[in-house]
Amino acid sequence: MGQALIAAVLQADDLALAAAFDVSGATSCGRDAGERLGRATGVVVGADPDAAIGSADVLIDFTRPAGTVVHAAACERLGVALVAGTTGLDAAQKAGLAQRAKRVPIVFAPNMSVGVNVLADLVERAARALGAGYDIEVVEMHHRHKVDAPSGTALWLGEAAARGAGVDLATHAVYAREGVTGERRSGTIGFATLRGGDVIGEHTVVYAGPGERVELTHRAASRENFAAGALRAARFVQARRRAGACGLYGMRDVLGL
Repeated sequence: MGQALIAAVLQADDLALAAAFDVSGATSCGRDAGERLGRATGVVVGADPDAAIGSADVLIDFTRPAGTVVHAAACERLGVALVAGTTGLDAAQKAGLAQRAKRVPIVFAPNMSVGVNVLADLVERAARALGAGYDIEVVEMHHRHKVDAPSGTALWLGEAAARGAGVDLATHAVYAREGVTGERRSGTIGFATLRGGDVIGEHTVVYAGPGERVELTHRAASRENFAAGALRAARFVQARRRAGACGLYGMRDVLGL
Protein backbone atom coordinates (compact mmCIF):
# COMPACT_ATOMS: atom_id res chain seq x y z
CA MET A 1 0.00 0.00 0.00
CA GLY A 2 2.86 2.38 0.69
CA GLN A 3 4.10 2.04 -2.87
CA ALA A 4 0.57 2.38 -4.25
CA LEU A 5 0.02 5.55 -2.23
CA ILE A 6 3.31 7.09 -3.35
CA ALA A 7 2.51 6.29 -6.99
CA ALA A 8 -0.95 7.84 -6.65
CA VAL A 9 0.39 11.02 -5.03
CA LEU A 10 3.04 11.43 -7.72
CA GLN A 11 0.33 11.20 -10.39
CA ALA A 12 -1.92 13.79 -8.71
CA ASP A 13 -1.65 17.39 -9.89
CA ASP A 14 -2.98 18.86 -6.65
CA LEU A 15 -0.93 16.83 -4.13
CA ALA A 16 2.75 16.63 -3.22
CA LEU A 17 4.71 13.97 -1.36
CA ALA A 18 6.06 15.71 1.74
CA ALA A 19 7.67 12.74 3.49
CA ALA A 20 7.71 8.97 3.86
CA PHE A 21 8.75 6.84 6.79
CA ASP A 22 9.04 3.19 7.74
CA VAL A 23 9.98 1.18 10.80
CA SER A 24 13.58 1.56 11.94
CA GLY A 25 15.85 -0.90 10.15
CA ALA A 26 13.58 -1.39 7.15
CA THR A 27 15.40 -1.79 3.84
CA SER A 28 13.51 1.22 2.46
CA CYS A 29 15.05 3.61 5.00
CA GLY A 30 17.65 5.93 3.51
CA ARG A 31 16.39 5.36 -0.02
CA ASP A 32 14.37 7.61 -2.29
CA ALA A 33 10.64 7.04 -1.73
CA GLY A 34 10.11 6.54 -5.45
CA GLU A 35 13.04 4.20 -6.06
CA ARG A 36 10.94 1.05 -6.41
CA LEU A 37 8.71 2.91 -8.85
CA GLY A 38 11.65 4.03 -10.97
CA ARG A 39 11.10 7.64 -9.92
CA ALA A 40 13.36 10.13 -8.19
CA THR A 41 11.20 12.14 -5.78
CA GLY A 42 13.85 13.80 -3.64
CA VAL A 43 12.04 12.43 -0.57
CA VAL A 44 14.19 10.04 1.44
CA VAL A 45 12.40 7.40 3.52
CA GLY A 46 13.13 7.99 7.18
CA ALA A 47 12.40 6.28 10.49
CA ASP A 48 11.37 9.29 12.59
CA PRO A 49 7.56 9.59 12.59
CA ASP A 50 7.51 13.03 14.21
CA ALA A 51 9.92 14.49 11.66
CA ALA A 52 7.95 13.07 8.74
CA ILE A 53 4.50 13.92 10.08
CA GLY A 54 5.56 17.42 11.10
CA SER A 55 6.54 18.24 7.52
CA ALA A 56 3.12 17.38 6.10
CA ASP A 57 -0.46 18.67 6.08
CA VAL A 58 -2.00 15.18 6.05
CA LEU A 59 -0.69 11.77 7.09
CA ILE A 60 -2.00 8.73 5.22
CA ASP A 61 -1.49 5.71 7.48
CA PHE A 62 -1.85 2.09 6.37
CA THR A 63 0.16 0.28 9.02
CA ARG A 64 -0.71 -1.83 12.08
CA PRO A 65 -2.97 -0.84 14.99
CA ALA A 66 -0.10 -0.11 17.41
CA GLY A 67 1.61 2.08 14.82
CA THR A 68 -1.56 3.96 13.96
CA VAL A 69 -2.14 4.76 17.64
CA VAL A 70 1.35 6.30 17.91
CA HIS A 71 1.00 8.18 14.64
CA ALA A 72 -2.43 9.55 15.57
CA ALA A 73 -0.96 10.95 18.79
CA ALA A 74 1.77 12.64 16.76
CA CYS A 75 -0.81 14.12 14.38
CA GLU A 76 -2.73 15.57 17.31
CA ARG A 77 0.45 16.98 18.84
CA LEU A 78 1.67 18.48 15.56
CA GLY A 79 -1.68 19.65 14.18
CA VAL A 80 -1.63 17.35 11.16
CA ALA A 81 -4.78 15.80 9.68
CA LEU A 82 -4.95 12.01 9.49
CA VAL A 83 -6.30 9.46 7.05
CA ALA A 84 -6.16 6.02 8.69
CA GLY A 85 -6.88 2.90 6.65
CA THR A 86 -5.42 0.44 9.15
CA THR A 87 -7.50 -2.64 9.95
CA GLY A 88 -7.69 -4.62 13.17
CA LEU A 89 -8.13 -1.73 15.63
CA ASP A 90 -9.92 -2.76 18.80
CA ALA A 91 -12.63 -0.76 20.56
CA ALA A 92 -10.18 1.07 22.83
CA GLN A 93 -7.96 2.06 19.90
CA LYS A 94 -10.95 3.34 17.95
CA ALA A 95 -12.04 5.34 21.00
CA GLY A 96 -8.54 6.81 21.12
CA LEU A 97 -8.88 7.98 17.51
CA ALA A 98 -12.17 9.65 18.41
CA GLN A 99 -10.40 11.51 21.22
CA ARG A 100 -7.61 12.68 18.88
CA ALA A 101 -10.25 13.85 16.41
CA LYS A 102 -11.39 16.49 18.88
CA ARG A 103 -8.24 18.43 17.97
CA VAL A 104 -7.47 17.38 14.38
CA PRO A 105 -9.70 16.10 11.56
CA ILE A 106 -9.43 12.35 11.01
CA VAL A 107 -10.87 10.05 8.38
CA PHE A 108 -10.88 6.46 9.61
CA ALA A 109 -12.14 3.58 7.50
CA PRO A 110 -11.10 -0.06 7.43
CA ASN A 111 -11.36 0.11 3.66
CA MET A 112 -10.68 3.19 1.55
CA SER A 113 -12.01 1.70 -1.67
CA VAL A 114 -14.80 3.78 -3.16
CA GLY A 115 -16.48 0.61 -4.41
CA VAL A 116 -16.39 -1.10 -1.01
CA ASN A 117 -17.87 1.94 0.67
CA VAL A 118 -20.72 1.97 -1.82
CA LEU A 119 -21.08 -1.77 -1.10
CA ALA A 120 -21.39 -1.08 2.65
CA ASP A 121 -24.20 1.37 1.95
CA LEU A 122 -25.99 -1.23 -0.19
CA VAL A 123 -25.43 -3.94 2.45
CA GLU A 124 -27.20 -1.91 5.11
CA ARG A 125 -30.07 -0.99 2.80
CA ALA A 126 -30.51 -4.59 1.65
CA ALA A 127 -30.60 -5.95 5.20
CA ARG A 128 -33.25 -3.42 6.13
CA ALA A 129 -35.37 -4.09 3.04
CA LEU A 130 -35.15 -7.90 3.07
CA GLY A 131 -36.00 -8.23 6.75
CA ALA A 132 -35.64 -10.96 9.33
CA GLY A 133 -36.52 -13.82 6.96
CA TYR A 134 -33.08 -13.68 5.34
CA ASP A 135 -29.96 -15.18 6.93
CA ILE A 136 -26.85 -13.01 6.54
CA GLU A 137 -23.34 -14.39 5.95
CA VAL A 138 -20.15 -12.43 5.23
CA VAL A 139 -17.45 -14.25 3.23
CA GLU A 140 -14.00 -12.74 2.66
CA MET A 141 -10.74 -13.86 1.06
CA HIS A 142 -7.28 -12.30 1.23
CA HIS A 143 -3.67 -13.18 0.45
CA ARG A 144 -1.76 -15.64 2.58
CA HIS A 145 0.22 -12.91 4.38
CA LYS A 146 -2.76 -11.14 5.99
CA VAL A 147 -2.46 -11.43 9.77
CA ASP A 148 -5.96 -10.55 11.04
CA ALA A 149 -9.21 -12.45 10.53
CA PRO A 150 -11.92 -11.73 9.74
CA SER A 151 -10.70 -8.72 7.82
CA GLY A 152 -11.53 -5.27 9.12
CA THR A 153 -13.65 -4.76 6.02
CA ALA A 154 -15.62 -7.96 6.67
CA LEU A 155 -16.34 -6.83 10.22
CA TRP A 156 -17.32 -3.41 8.95
CA LEU A 157 -19.71 -4.96 6.41
CA GLY A 158 -21.11 -7.07 9.24
CA GLU A 159 -21.74 -3.90 11.23
CA ALA A 160 -23.54 -2.38 8.22
CA ALA A 161 -25.69 -5.48 7.88
CA ALA A 162 -26.44 -5.46 11.62
CA ARG A 163 -27.56 -1.83 11.47
CA GLY A 164 -29.88 -2.63 8.61
CA ALA A 165 -31.24 -5.70 10.38
CA GLY A 166 -31.67 -3.81 13.65
CA VAL A 167 -29.45 -6.11 15.72
CA ASP A 168 -26.25 -5.72 17.73
CA LEU A 169 -23.32 -7.36 15.93
CA ALA A 170 -21.47 -8.00 19.20
CA THR A 171 -24.19 -10.38 20.36
CA HIS A 172 -25.25 -11.77 16.97
CA ALA A 173 -21.94 -12.49 15.21
CA VAL A 174 -20.80 -16.08 14.61
CA TYR A 175 -17.11 -16.32 13.71
CA ALA A 176 -16.54 -20.08 13.61
CA ARG A 177 -18.48 -23.28 13.01
CA GLU A 178 -17.11 -26.75 13.67
CA GLY A 179 -18.58 -30.07 14.67
CA VAL A 180 -22.21 -30.46 15.65
CA THR A 181 -23.24 -26.82 15.90
CA GLY A 182 -26.99 -27.28 15.85
CA GLU A 183 -29.32 -25.27 13.67
CA ARG A 184 -28.46 -21.75 12.66
CA ARG A 185 -29.75 -19.31 15.27
CA SER A 186 -32.17 -16.81 13.77
CA GLY A 187 -30.83 -13.27 13.45
CA THR A 188 -27.15 -14.19 13.60
CA ILE A 189 -24.58 -12.86 11.14
CA GLY A 190 -21.96 -15.41 10.15
CA PHE A 191 -18.39 -14.82 9.00
CA ALA A 192 -16.24 -17.08 6.84
CA THR A 193 -12.55 -16.38 6.25
CA LEU A 194 -10.43 -17.66 3.36
CA ARG A 195 -6.67 -17.13 3.02
CA GLY A 196 -4.42 -18.03 0.11
CA GLY A 197 -2.23 -16.91 -2.75
CA ASP A 198 -2.00 -13.24 -3.62
CA VAL A 199 -5.68 -12.28 -3.42
CA ILE A 200 -5.84 -8.55 -2.70
CA GLY A 201 -9.33 -8.64 -1.27
CA GLU A 202 -12.74 -10.14 -1.99
CA HIS A 203 -15.89 -9.63 0.10
CA THR A 204 -19.36 -11.06 -0.38
CA VAL A 205 -22.43 -10.52 1.77
CA VAL A 206 -25.02 -13.26 1.30
CA TYR A 207 -28.72 -12.91 2.14
CA ALA A 208 -30.25 -16.38 2.07
CA GLY A 209 -34.03 -16.42 2.21
CA PRO A 210 -36.86 -18.77 1.38
CA GLY A 211 -36.55 -19.75 -2.27
CA GLU A 212 -33.90 -17.18 -3.19
CA ARG A 213 -30.48 -15.78 -2.37
CA VAL A 214 -29.09 -12.29 -2.84
CA GLU A 215 -25.31 -11.74 -2.97
CA LEU A 216 -23.46 -8.42 -2.96
CA THR A 217 -19.79 -8.73 -3.92
CA HIS A 218 -16.72 -6.55 -4.29
CA ARG A 219 -13.43 -7.81 -5.74
CA ALA A 220 -10.28 -5.72 -5.67
CA ALA A 221 -8.08 -6.26 -8.73
CA SER A 222 -5.29 -3.95 -7.55
CA ARG A 223 -4.37 -1.67 -4.65
CA GLU A 224 -4.83 1.40 -6.85
CA ASN A 225 -8.48 1.69 -5.85
CA PHE A 226 -7.56 1.86 -2.14
CA ALA A 227 -4.96 4.54 -2.89
CA ALA A 228 -7.43 6.57 -4.96
CA GLY A 229 -9.94 6.50 -2.13
CA ALA A 230 -7.27 7.47 0.41
CA LEU A 231 -6.35 10.50 -1.70
CA ARG A 232 -9.98 11.57 -1.83
CA ALA A 233 -10.04 11.27 1.97
CA ALA A 234 -6.82 13.31 2.21
CA ARG A 235 -8.36 16.13 0.20
CA PHE A 236 -11.43 15.96 2.42
CA VAL A 237 -9.55 16.26 5.74
CA GLN A 238 -7.23 18.94 4.38
CA ALA A 239 -10.27 21.05 3.50
CA ARG A 240 -11.56 20.52 7.06
CA ARG A 241 -8.13 21.39 8.48
CA ARG A 242 -7.97 24.64 6.52
CA ALA A 243 -11.45 25.52 7.77
CA GLY A 244 -10.36 24.88 11.34
CA ALA A 245 -12.79 21.97 11.70
CA CYS A 246 -12.07 18.80 13.67
CA GLY A 247 -13.96 15.53 13.94
CA LEU A 248 -13.88 11.84 13.19
CA TYR A 249 -15.15 11.09 9.71
CA GLY A 250 -15.64 7.99 7.58
CA MET A 251 -15.62 7.36 3.88
CA ARG A 252 -19.40 7.87 3.91
CA ASP A 253 -18.66 11.51 4.73
CA VAL A 254 -15.95 11.72 2.08
CA LEU A 255 -18.23 10.27 -0.60
CA GLY A 256 -21.40 12.03 0.57
CA LEU A 257 -23.30 8.77 1.10
